[in-house]
Amino acid sequence: MTATLTPEDRKRARAERRKRTSLFTLLTAWLGRPLASFHLVLAVFGLLTVLGLVMVLSASSVVSLDSGSSSVYTVFKKQLLFVVIGAIAFWIAVRMPLRLMRQFAAPALAACFGLLVLVLLVGKTINGTTSWFVVGPVSFQPIEVAKLALVLWGAHVLVQKKALLHQYRHLLVPLVPVALLMFALVMMQPDLGGTVTLIVVLFALLWFAGAPMRLFGAAAIGGVAGVVVLSLNEAYRLDRVLTFLNPEADPTGKGLQALQAKFALADGGLFGKGLGQGQSKWEYLPNVHNDFIFALIGEELGFLGCALVLGLFAMLAVVGLRIAARNIDPWIRMVAATLTVWLVGQAAINIAYVVGLLPVTGITLPMISAGGSSIVVTMFVFGILANCARHEPESVAALRSQGPGRFGRLMKLPAPDVYNPPQKRKPSRPSTPPRATGRREPASRRAGTSERQLHERRRTRRSVPVPEHRREHRRSARGRAGHPRADEGGRH
Repeated sequence: MTATLTPEDRKRARAERRKRTSLFTLLTAWLGRPLASFHLVLAVFGLLTVLGLVMVLSASSVVSLDSGSSSVYTVFKKQLLFVVIGAIAFWIAVRMPLRLMRQFAAPALAACFGLLVLVLLVGKTINGTTSWFVVGPVSFQPIEVAKLALVLWGAHVLVQKKALLHQYRHLLVPLVPVALLMFALVMMQPDLGGTVTLIVVLFALLWFAGAPMRLFGAAAIGGVAGVVVLSLNEAYRLDRVLTFLNPEADPTGKGLQALQAKFALADGGLFGKGLGQGQSKWEYLPNVHNDFIFALIGEELGFLGCALVLGLFAMLAVVGLRIAARNIDPWIRMVAATLTVWLVGQAAINIAYVVGLLPVTGITLPMISAGGSSIVVTMFVFGILANCARHEPESVAALRSQGPGRFGRLMKLPAPDVYNPPQKRKPSRPSTPPRATGRREPASRRAGTSERQLHERRRTRRSVPVPEHRREHRRSARGRAGHPRADEGGRH
Protein backbone atom coordinates (compact mmCIF):
# COMPACT_ATOMS: atom_id res chain seq x y z
CA MET A 1 0.00 0.00 0.00
CA THR A 2 1.54 3.27 -1.12
CA ALA A 3 1.24 6.42 0.94
CA THR A 4 -0.07 9.53 -0.80
CA LEU A 5 1.94 12.73 -0.55
CA THR A 6 0.30 15.80 0.82
CA PRO A 7 0.53 19.12 -1.03
CA GLU A 8 2.98 20.35 1.61
CA ASP A 9 5.25 17.34 1.02
CA ARG A 10 5.19 17.93 -2.72
CA LYS A 11 6.11 21.59 -2.25
CA ARG A 12 8.95 20.62 0.08
CA ALA A 13 10.26 18.03 -2.40
CA ARG A 14 10.14 20.57 -5.26
CA ALA A 15 11.98 23.11 -3.12
CA GLU A 16 14.72 20.58 -2.31
CA ARG A 17 15.09 19.68 -5.98
CA ARG A 18 15.36 23.35 -6.93
CA LYS A 19 17.96 23.87 -4.22
CA ARG A 20 20.05 20.93 -5.40
CA THR A 21 19.73 22.12 -8.98
CA SER A 22 20.78 25.64 -8.07
CA LEU A 23 23.81 24.40 -6.13
CA PHE A 24 24.83 22.20 -9.04
CA THR A 25 24.34 25.10 -11.44
CA LEU A 26 26.46 27.41 -9.27
CA LEU A 27 29.23 24.81 -9.00
CA THR A 28 29.19 24.19 -12.75
CA ALA A 29 29.25 27.93 -13.44
CA TRP A 30 32.18 28.44 -11.05
CA LEU A 31 34.15 25.58 -12.62
CA GLY A 32 33.54 27.13 -16.01
CA ARG A 33 35.28 30.35 -15.03
CA PRO A 34 38.63 31.00 -16.78
CA LEU A 35 40.82 30.84 -13.63
CA ALA A 36 38.98 28.02 -11.82
CA SER A 37 41.87 25.56 -12.26
CA PHE A 38 44.39 28.10 -10.95
CA HIS A 39 42.31 28.80 -7.85
CA LEU A 40 41.81 25.08 -7.19
CA VAL A 41 45.57 24.48 -7.34
CA LEU A 42 46.10 27.31 -4.86
CA ALA A 43 43.44 25.87 -2.54
CA VAL A 44 44.91 22.35 -2.53
CA PHE A 45 48.42 23.76 -2.13
CA GLY A 46 47.46 25.92 0.84
CA LEU A 47 45.48 23.20 2.65
CA LEU A 48 48.24 20.60 2.25
CA THR A 49 50.87 23.09 3.44
CA VAL A 50 48.93 24.00 6.59
CA LEU A 51 48.06 20.37 7.34
CA GLY A 52 51.68 19.33 6.89
CA LEU A 53 53.01 22.01 9.23
CA VAL A 54 50.44 21.11 11.93
CA MET A 55 51.20 17.39 11.76
CA VAL A 56 54.99 17.87 11.71
CA LEU A 57 54.64 20.11 14.79
CA SER A 58 52.64 17.37 16.52
CA ALA A 59 54.91 14.51 15.46
CA SER A 60 58.38 16.05 15.86
CA SER A 61 58.32 17.22 19.48
CA VAL A 62 59.47 13.87 20.84
CA VAL A 63 62.02 13.51 18.04
CA SER A 64 63.46 16.93 18.93
CA LEU A 65 63.89 15.92 22.57
CA ASP A 66 65.44 12.57 21.69
CA SER A 67 68.01 14.27 19.46
CA GLY A 68 69.43 16.11 22.50
CA SER A 69 67.91 19.49 21.72
CA SER A 70 66.68 21.69 24.53
CA SER A 71 63.59 22.75 22.55
CA VAL A 72 60.69 20.65 21.33
CA TYR A 73 60.42 22.88 18.25
CA THR A 74 63.82 22.13 16.69
CA VAL A 75 62.52 19.88 13.89
CA PHE A 76 59.47 22.06 13.37
CA LYS A 77 61.58 25.23 12.99
CA LYS A 78 63.71 23.51 10.37
CA GLN A 79 60.57 22.37 8.54
CA LEU A 80 59.13 25.88 8.72
CA LEU A 81 62.34 27.26 7.20
CA PHE A 82 62.11 24.81 4.29
CA VAL A 83 58.44 25.71 3.79
CA VAL A 84 59.41 29.38 3.50
CA ILE A 85 62.07 28.46 0.92
CA GLY A 86 59.51 26.29 -0.85
CA ALA A 87 57.04 29.19 -0.94
CA ILE A 88 59.69 31.28 -2.70
CA ALA A 89 60.27 28.38 -5.12
CA PHE A 90 56.50 28.21 -5.73
CA TRP A 91 56.41 31.93 -6.55
CA ILE A 92 59.37 31.58 -8.92
CA ALA A 93 57.75 28.62 -10.69
CA VAL A 94 54.49 30.53 -11.19
CA ARG A 95 56.32 33.58 -12.61
CA MET A 96 58.89 31.77 -14.76
CA PRO A 97 57.96 31.50 -18.46
CA LEU A 98 57.25 27.90 -19.37
CA ARG A 99 59.25 28.19 -22.58
CA LEU A 100 62.29 29.00 -20.41
CA MET A 101 61.75 25.83 -18.36
CA ARG A 102 61.57 23.82 -21.55
CA GLN A 103 64.68 25.48 -22.92
CA PHE A 104 66.79 24.64 -19.85
CA ALA A 105 65.40 21.13 -19.32
CA ALA A 106 68.35 19.39 -21.00
CA PRO A 107 71.09 21.35 -19.13
CA ALA A 108 69.23 20.74 -15.86
CA LEU A 109 69.13 17.00 -16.57
CA ALA A 110 72.86 16.95 -17.30
CA ALA A 111 73.55 18.80 -14.04
CA CYS A 112 71.42 16.28 -12.13
CA PHE A 113 73.44 13.42 -13.57
CA GLY A 114 76.58 15.13 -12.34
CA LEU A 115 75.08 15.50 -8.85
CA LEU A 116 73.99 11.85 -8.77
CA VAL A 117 77.54 10.78 -9.58
CA LEU A 118 79.03 13.26 -7.10
CA VAL A 119 76.81 12.13 -4.23
CA LEU A 120 78.18 8.62 -4.59
CA LEU A 121 81.69 9.99 -4.10
CA VAL A 122 81.31 12.65 -1.41
CA GLY A 123 77.76 12.18 -0.13
CA LYS A 124 76.83 11.33 3.45
CA THR A 125 75.30 8.00 4.38
CA ILE A 126 72.08 8.28 6.41
CA ASN A 127 69.98 5.23 7.28
CA GLY A 128 72.12 3.08 5.00
CA THR A 129 71.66 5.33 1.93
CA THR A 130 74.40 7.49 0.40
CA SER A 131 72.06 10.03 -1.15
CA TRP A 132 72.61 13.20 0.86
CA PHE A 133 74.70 16.32 0.53
CA VAL A 134 75.11 17.77 4.02
CA VAL A 135 76.35 21.33 4.48
CA GLY A 136 76.12 22.31 8.13
CA PRO A 137 72.53 21.93 9.32
CA VAL A 138 71.18 21.74 5.75
CA SER A 139 70.85 18.46 3.86
CA PHE A 140 69.89 17.98 0.21
CA GLN A 141 68.94 14.99 -1.95
CA PRO A 142 69.71 15.39 -5.68
CA ILE A 143 67.22 12.66 -6.61
CA GLU A 144 64.33 15.09 -5.91
CA VAL A 145 65.55 17.56 -8.52
CA ALA A 146 66.45 14.72 -10.91
CA LYS A 147 62.82 13.55 -10.98
CA LEU A 148 61.63 17.00 -12.02
CA ALA A 149 64.36 17.35 -14.66
CA LEU A 150 63.39 13.97 -16.13
CA VAL A 151 59.76 15.10 -16.44
CA LEU A 152 60.59 18.37 -18.22
CA TRP A 153 63.20 16.88 -20.54
CA GLY A 154 61.25 13.68 -21.28
CA ALA A 155 58.14 15.65 -22.24
CA HIS A 156 60.24 17.85 -24.53
CA VAL A 157 61.77 14.86 -26.32
CA LEU A 158 58.45 13.07 -26.79
CA VAL A 159 56.72 16.20 -28.11
CA GLN A 160 59.56 16.84 -30.55
CA LYS A 161 59.20 13.30 -31.94
CA LYS A 162 55.41 13.24 -31.86
CA ALA A 163 55.03 12.28 -35.52
CA LEU A 164 57.41 9.31 -35.11
CA LEU A 165 56.17 7.83 -31.82
CA HIS A 166 54.40 4.97 -33.58
CA GLN A 167 57.87 3.49 -34.10
CA TYR A 168 59.37 1.84 -31.02
CA ARG A 169 62.88 3.12 -31.61
CA HIS A 170 61.66 6.73 -31.56
CA LEU A 171 59.31 6.13 -28.63
CA LEU A 172 61.93 4.52 -26.40
CA VAL A 173 65.16 6.22 -27.51
CA PRO A 174 66.63 8.32 -25.96
CA LEU A 175 64.11 8.52 -23.08
CA VAL A 176 64.34 4.97 -21.76
CA PRO A 177 68.17 4.65 -21.88
CA VAL A 178 68.55 7.96 -20.03
CA ALA A 179 65.99 6.88 -17.43
CA LEU A 180 67.69 3.49 -16.97
CA LEU A 181 71.03 5.21 -16.41
CA MET A 182 69.40 7.38 -13.76
CA PHE A 183 67.86 4.26 -12.17
CA ALA A 184 71.29 2.66 -12.00
CA LEU A 185 72.85 5.67 -10.28
CA VAL A 186 70.03 5.83 -7.73
CA MET A 187 70.16 2.10 -7.02
CA MET A 188 73.88 2.38 -6.35
CA GLN A 189 73.13 4.65 -3.37
CA PRO A 190 70.90 2.49 -2.77
CA ASP A 191 67.57 4.33 -2.69
CA LEU A 192 64.61 2.06 -3.41
CA GLY A 193 62.02 4.79 -2.81
CA GLY A 194 63.64 7.15 -5.30
CA THR A 195 63.84 4.40 -7.91
CA VAL A 196 60.15 3.58 -7.51
CA THR A 197 59.21 7.24 -7.99
CA LEU A 198 61.39 7.46 -11.11
CA ILE A 199 59.59 4.41 -12.52
CA VAL A 200 56.26 6.13 -11.91
CA VAL A 201 57.52 9.21 -13.79
CA LEU A 202 58.80 7.15 -16.73
CA PHE A 203 55.58 5.15 -17.05
CA ALA A 204 53.51 8.36 -16.90
CA LEU A 205 55.53 9.93 -19.71
CA LEU A 206 55.13 6.87 -21.91
CA TRP A 207 51.43 6.59 -21.10
CA PHE A 208 50.62 10.17 -22.05
CA ALA A 209 52.78 9.84 -25.15
CA GLY A 210 50.42 7.09 -26.33
CA ALA A 211 52.61 3.99 -25.85
CA PRO A 212 50.78 0.70 -26.57
CA MET A 213 49.50 -1.44 -23.73
CA ARG A 214 51.73 -4.39 -24.65
CA LEU A 215 54.74 -2.22 -23.79
CA PHE A 216 53.42 -1.70 -20.26
CA GLY A 217 52.65 -5.41 -19.97
CA ALA A 218 56.22 -6.29 -20.90
CA ALA A 219 57.53 -3.64 -18.50
CA ALA A 220 55.37 -5.05 -15.68
CA ILE A 221 56.73 -8.55 -16.25
CA GLY A 222 60.26 -7.20 -16.33
CA GLY A 223 59.61 -5.15 -13.19
CA VAL A 224 58.39 -8.18 -11.24
CA ALA A 225 61.43 -10.14 -12.37
CA GLY A 226 63.69 -7.24 -11.37
CA VAL A 227 62.09 -7.03 -7.91
CA VAL A 228 62.66 -10.74 -7.39
CA VAL A 229 66.29 -10.50 -8.48
CA LEU A 230 66.99 -7.42 -6.37
CA SER A 231 65.26 -8.93 -3.34
CA LEU A 232 67.38 -12.05 -3.52
CA ASN A 233 70.51 -9.98 -4.11
CA GLU A 234 70.42 -7.94 -0.87
CA ALA A 235 69.43 -9.22 2.57
CA TYR A 236 67.62 -6.06 3.71
CA ARG A 237 65.39 -6.06 0.61
CA LEU A 238 64.46 -9.70 1.19
CA ASP A 239 63.66 -8.85 4.82
CA ARG A 240 61.28 -6.12 3.66
CA VAL A 241 59.41 -8.52 1.40
CA LEU A 242 59.19 -11.23 4.08
CA THR A 243 58.07 -8.69 6.67
CA PHE A 244 55.34 -7.48 4.32
CA LEU A 245 54.09 -11.03 3.87
CA ASN A 246 54.19 -11.82 7.61
CA PRO A 247 54.84 -8.84 9.92
CA GLU A 248 53.79 -10.84 13.01
CA ALA A 249 56.82 -13.09 12.62
CA ASP A 250 59.05 -10.39 14.23
CA PRO A 251 56.71 -7.92 15.98
CA THR A 252 59.45 -6.15 17.95
CA GLY A 253 62.05 -6.07 15.18
CA LYS A 254 61.56 -5.94 11.44
CA GLY A 255 57.75 -5.94 11.64
CA LEU A 256 57.58 -3.19 14.27
CA GLN A 257 56.78 -0.30 11.94
CA ALA A 258 54.09 -2.13 9.97
CA LEU A 259 52.29 -3.36 13.09
CA GLN A 260 52.53 -0.10 15.04
CA ALA A 261 51.18 1.85 12.07
CA LYS A 262 48.09 -0.36 11.99
CA PHE A 263 47.67 -0.02 15.77
CA ALA A 264 47.84 3.78 15.49
CA LEU A 265 45.19 3.84 12.76
CA ALA A 266 42.96 1.54 14.78
CA ASP A 267 43.28 3.63 17.96
CA GLY A 268 42.17 6.78 16.15
CA GLY A 269 38.66 5.59 15.41
CA LEU A 270 36.28 7.98 13.67
CA PHE A 271 37.26 11.32 15.22
CA GLY A 272 40.75 10.54 16.59
CA LYS A 273 42.31 11.28 19.97
CA GLY A 274 42.95 14.96 19.23
CA LEU A 275 45.98 16.92 18.05
CA GLY A 276 49.06 16.20 20.15
CA GLN A 277 47.39 13.28 21.94
CA GLY A 278 48.80 10.47 19.83
CA GLN A 279 50.88 7.83 21.61
CA SER A 280 52.64 6.35 18.57
CA LYS A 281 55.15 9.22 18.43
CA TRP A 282 56.50 8.30 21.88
CA GLU A 283 59.00 5.88 20.32
CA TYR A 284 56.35 3.30 19.49
CA LEU A 285 56.48 4.09 15.77
CA PRO A 286 59.93 4.99 14.35
CA ASN A 287 60.15 7.78 11.73
CA VAL A 288 56.60 8.86 12.49
CA HIS A 289 57.30 12.42 11.30
CA ASN A 290 58.71 11.21 7.96
CA ASP A 291 57.51 8.02 6.34
CA PHE A 292 54.64 7.12 8.71
CA ILE A 293 53.02 10.49 9.34
CA PHE A 294 49.77 9.22 7.80
CA ALA A 295 49.48 6.78 10.72
CA LEU A 296 49.71 9.68 13.17
CA ILE A 297 47.03 11.55 11.20
CA GLY A 298 44.76 8.53 11.61
CA GLU A 299 45.50 8.34 15.33
CA GLU A 300 45.05 12.02 16.17
CA LEU A 301 42.46 13.11 13.58
CA GLY A 302 40.75 9.77 13.06
CA PHE A 303 39.05 8.51 9.95
CA LEU A 304 37.89 12.03 9.10
CA GLY A 305 41.49 13.28 9.02
CA CYS A 306 42.53 10.43 6.75
CA ALA A 307 39.53 11.12 4.51
CA LEU A 308 40.59 14.77 4.32
CA VAL A 309 44.07 13.78 3.12
CA LEU A 310 42.66 11.34 0.57
CA GLY A 311 40.18 13.95 -0.64
CA LEU A 312 42.86 16.58 -1.12
CA PHE A 313 45.01 14.26 -3.23
CA ALA A 314 41.94 13.11 -5.18
CA MET A 315 41.16 16.78 -5.89
CA LEU A 316 44.77 17.28 -6.96
CA ALA A 317 44.41 14.39 -9.42
CA VAL A 318 41.23 15.85 -10.92
CA VAL A 319 42.58 19.39 -11.15
CA GLY A 320 45.92 18.34 -12.61
CA LEU A 321 44.31 16.23 -15.35
CA ARG A 322 41.80 19.04 -15.97
CA ILE A 323 44.70 21.46 -16.54
CA ALA A 324 46.30 19.00 -18.96
CA ALA A 325 43.04 18.51 -20.86
CA ARG A 326 42.24 22.24 -21.18
CA ASN A 327 45.66 23.28 -22.54
CA ILE A 328 46.63 23.43 -26.21
CA ASP A 329 50.42 23.24 -26.04
CA PRO A 330 51.33 19.51 -26.15
CA TRP A 331 54.38 20.04 -23.94
CA ILE A 332 52.31 21.75 -21.23
CA ARG A 333 49.71 18.99 -21.44
CA MET A 334 52.27 16.24 -20.93
CA VAL A 335 54.14 18.07 -18.15
CA ALA A 336 50.96 18.84 -16.19
CA ALA A 337 49.64 15.28 -16.47
CA THR A 338 52.98 13.68 -15.56
CA LEU A 339 53.58 15.93 -12.56
CA THR A 340 50.07 15.13 -11.32
CA VAL A 341 50.64 11.38 -11.62
CA TRP A 342 54.00 11.76 -9.85
CA LEU A 343 52.56 13.54 -6.78
CA VAL A 344 49.38 11.46 -6.53
CA GLY A 345 51.24 8.20 -7.19
CA GLN A 346 53.84 8.98 -4.52
CA ALA A 347 51.07 9.74 -2.02
CA ALA A 348 49.25 6.53 -2.95
CA ILE A 349 52.39 4.42 -2.42
CA ASN A 350 53.08 6.02 0.97
CA ILE A 351 49.53 5.52 2.19
CA ALA A 352 49.45 1.98 0.81
CA TYR A 353 52.47 0.77 2.76
CA VAL A 354 51.28 2.54 5.93
CA VAL A 355 47.99 0.61 5.83
CA GLY A 356 49.80 -2.63 4.89
CA LEU A 357 48.97 -2.94 1.20
CA LEU A 358 52.57 -2.60 -0.02
CA PRO A 359 56.05 -3.29 1.39
CA VAL A 360 57.76 -0.36 3.11
CA THR A 361 59.74 1.60 0.51
CA GLY A 362 60.65 4.81 2.37
CA ILE A 363 58.64 7.18 0.15
CA THR A 364 57.45 10.33 1.92
CA LEU A 365 53.92 11.75 1.82
CA PRO A 366 54.14 14.87 -0.38
CA MET A 367 53.63 18.23 1.36
CA ILE A 368 52.94 16.56 4.73
CA SER A 369 55.99 14.50 5.74
CA ALA A 370 58.97 16.28 7.26
CA GLY A 371 61.82 16.82 4.84
CA GLY A 372 63.95 19.55 3.33
CA SER A 373 64.62 18.96 -0.35
CA SER A 374 61.39 17.00 -0.85
CA ILE A 375 59.13 19.81 0.42
CA VAL A 376 60.97 22.49 -1.60
CA VAL A 377 60.82 20.51 -4.85
CA THR A 378 57.18 19.53 -4.26
CA MET A 379 56.20 23.17 -3.75
CA PHE A 380 58.08 24.08 -6.93
CA VAL A 381 56.06 21.38 -8.74
CA PHE A 382 52.85 22.95 -7.45
CA GLY A 383 54.07 26.25 -8.85
CA ILE A 384 54.54 24.66 -12.28
CA LEU A 385 50.99 23.26 -12.13
CA ALA A 386 49.65 26.70 -11.23
CA ASN A 387 51.65 28.19 -14.11
CA CYS A 388 50.19 25.60 -16.49
CA ALA A 389 46.70 26.49 -15.22
CA ARG A 390 47.29 30.14 -16.11
CA HIS A 391 48.21 29.06 -19.67
CA GLU A 392 44.79 27.57 -20.46
CA PRO A 393 43.44 29.44 -23.52
CA GLU A 394 40.50 30.95 -21.62
CA SER A 395 42.80 31.97 -18.77
CA VAL A 396 45.25 33.62 -21.15
CA ALA A 397 42.45 35.59 -22.81
CA ALA A 398 41.00 36.69 -19.45
CA LEU A 399 44.37 37.66 -17.95
CA ARG A 400 45.46 39.64 -21.00
CA SER A 401 42.14 41.47 -21.41
CA GLN A 402 40.86 41.93 -17.85
CA GLY A 403 44.08 42.19 -15.87
CA PRO A 404 46.01 39.85 -13.54
CA GLY A 405 43.21 39.39 -11.00
CA ARG A 406 43.39 39.46 -7.21
CA PHE A 407 45.99 36.70 -6.75
CA GLY A 408 47.95 37.88 -9.76
CA ARG A 409 48.29 41.37 -8.32
CA LEU A 410 49.16 39.95 -4.90
CA MET A 411 51.95 37.76 -6.32
CA LYS A 412 52.90 40.27 -9.06
CA LEU A 413 52.44 37.72 -11.84
CA PRO A 414 52.98 38.74 -15.47
CA ALA A 415 50.41 37.95 -18.14
CA PRO A 416 51.01 34.53 -19.72
CA ASP A 417 52.11 34.24 -23.32
CA VAL A 418 49.71 33.24 -26.07
CA TYR A 419 50.45 29.80 -27.46
CA ASN A 420 52.03 29.92 -30.90
CA PRO A 421 52.30 26.54 -32.63
CA PRO A 422 55.71 25.82 -34.15
CA GLN A 423 56.04 26.66 -37.81
CA LYS A 424 56.70 23.79 -40.17
CA ARG A 425 60.00 24.20 -41.94
CA LYS A 426 59.98 24.12 -45.73
CA PRO A 427 62.73 21.97 -47.27
CA SER A 428 65.53 24.01 -48.82
CA ARG A 429 65.75 21.63 -51.77
CA PRO A 430 63.33 19.04 -53.18
CA SER A 431 63.58 15.62 -51.61
CA THR A 432 63.62 13.89 -55.01
CA PRO A 433 65.07 15.87 -57.96
CA PRO A 434 62.98 15.87 -61.16
CA ARG A 435 63.95 13.23 -63.68
CA ALA A 436 65.51 14.42 -66.91
CA THR A 437 63.37 13.80 -70.02
CA GLY A 438 64.16 14.01 -73.69
CA ARG A 439 61.44 16.54 -74.56
CA ARG A 440 61.71 20.22 -73.81
CA GLU A 441 59.19 21.66 -71.35
CA PRO A 442 56.91 24.51 -72.48
CA ALA A 443 58.12 28.02 -71.86
CA SER A 444 55.22 28.66 -69.54
CA ARG A 445 56.21 25.76 -67.29
CA ARG A 446 59.86 26.77 -67.37
CA ALA A 447 58.79 30.22 -66.22
CA GLY A 448 56.97 28.71 -63.25
CA THR A 449 53.38 28.72 -64.69
CA SER A 450 51.41 25.49 -64.37
CA GLU A 451 48.93 24.10 -66.93
CA ARG A 452 46.07 24.80 -64.53
CA GLN A 453 47.03 28.47 -64.31
CA LEU A 454 47.23 28.74 -68.14
CA HIS A 455 43.79 27.17 -68.46
CA GLU A 456 42.36 29.65 -65.98
CA ARG A 457 43.88 32.55 -67.91
CA ARG A 458 42.41 31.33 -71.23
CA ARG A 459 38.97 30.82 -69.64
CA THR A 460 39.11 34.32 -68.15
CA ARG A 461 40.01 35.87 -71.51
CA ARG A 462 37.09 34.04 -73.21
CA SER A 463 34.64 35.36 -70.64
CA VAL A 464 35.63 39.03 -71.22
CA PRO A 465 33.40 40.73 -73.87
CA VAL A 466 35.24 41.76 -77.04
CA PRO A 467 34.49 45.17 -78.60
CA GLU A 468 32.68 45.26 -82.01
CA HIS A 469 35.54 46.79 -83.99
CA ARG A 470 37.87 44.03 -82.77
CA ARG A 471 35.36 41.37 -83.89
CA GLU A 472 35.23 42.90 -87.39
CA HIS A 473 39.00 42.95 -87.51
CA ARG A 474 39.17 39.25 -86.52
CA ARG A 475 36.54 38.22 -89.11
CA SER A 476 38.32 40.07 -91.87
CA ALA A 477 41.66 38.52 -90.86
CA ARG A 478 40.12 35.03 -90.87
CA GLY A 479 38.56 35.64 -94.26
CA ARG A 480 41.83 36.67 -95.81
CA ALA A 481 43.59 33.63 -94.31
CA GLY A 482 40.91 31.10 -95.30
CA HIS A 483 40.10 32.31 -98.92
CA PRO A 484 43.20 32.71 -101.12
CA ARG A 485 43.23 34.87 -104.19
CA ALA A 486 42.03 33.45 -107.52
CA ASP A 487 45.37 33.52 -109.23
CA GLU A 488 46.92 31.63 -106.38
CA GLY A 489 44.13 29.07 -106.33
CA GLY A 490 44.57 28.50 -110.12
CA ARG A 491 48.13 27.61 -109.71
CA HIS A 492 47.22 24.71 -107.41
